[in-house]
Amino acid sequence: MLPDRSFFNLLAEAAKAETLPRFRSGLDVANKLSSGFDPVTEGDQAAEVAIRKLIEAHFPDHGILGEEHGSIGLDREYVWVVDPIDGTRAFISGVPVWGTLIGLYKNGRAIMGMIEQPFTGERYFADETASFYAGPEGERRLQVRDCGALSNAIMFTTSPHLFAGTEMERYREIESQVRLFRYGTDCYAYALLAAGHVDLVVENSLKPYDVGGIIPVIERAGGIITTWDGGRPENGGSIIAAGSPAVYEQAVAILRRQ
Repeated sequence: MLPDRSFFNLLAEAAKAETLPRFRSGLDVANKLSSGFDPVTEGDQAAEVAIRKLIEAHFPDHGILGEEHGSIGLDREYVWVVDPIDGTRAFISGVPVWGTLIGLYKNGRAIMGMIEQPFTGERYFADETASFYAGPEGERRLQVRDCGALSNAIMFTTSPHLFAGTEMERYREIESQVRLFRYGTDCYAYALLAAGHVDLVVENSLKPYDVGGIIPVIERAGGIITTWDGGRPENGGSIIAAGSPAVYEQAVAILRRQ
């Protein structure tokens, strides 16, 4: 038996109880890297524990791939992919665009997902048939928009500083062709794309837990999300998401240019 929307809401509430009280609270931050900066907070760790406990209690035969507490059962038919705080840098900076990502894979394919935005009170959820919004604006089915062409597009990326070399050149070329570009919204950019507010997201160096909960939300809203070379995005990597085939094709033509 598959989980339903109410179970995803249960997971989101459990995570929210651990993350939101710690937001803007002056909590301690640890660095996961010996060189560089990859922050983790007790909010990340506690939220993932809360999610994992519920999954293990209700679906003990499912695997779990988590950012903070390792993975179990990755060879099982169903695997949960969990990012307790996507946008930890935003979280520790007091910027309210971080979220919790919860995805469910079946035989390696993302089939259900949620982008939970605790501070804004928004949830973007997808089952096997459709994507839905619930939040201050009420409830509705999500649908991407078609802006017609790359020149009309609003594009997001977390930070251009994450690109280098050829990837930077290709990203900058796309950036020079869109109508508007913005930085720094982490998973919220994908939620905005699914809701029809923006048109394109281009990123690189993503992990499976960075996209697992996002993929179904984008696809069930009518959008496209792949790797830059057109492959499935479940394993992360360099990712492009678009609201229309025209924008997608124009952008990937640049990304794949030899």
